[in-house]
Amino acid sequence: MPVAVGPYGQTQPSCFDRVKMGFMMGFAVGMAAGAMFGTFSCLRVGMRGRELMGGVGKTMMQSGGTFGTFMAIGMGIRC
Repeated sequence: MPVAVGPYGQTQPSCFDRVKMGFMMGFAVGMAAGAMFGTFSCLRVGMRGRELMGGVGKTMMQSGGTFGTFMAIGMGIRC
């Protein structure tokens, strides 16, 4: 399938670039949500200091990876 070229010579991003961008956007949104929910849940159970930072970081990475994966799959379906 030929790649469309715009009026100024730019090309459309490839399917892999779109999937990659979807993952990065989803990862960023998931990490932001993980920071909020992780902080709340860790403070609720009484974590403080280094334990709190570890718990929040773990929650941020998990939610970022999960949401990023689903966004990448969604962008892959749209290609």
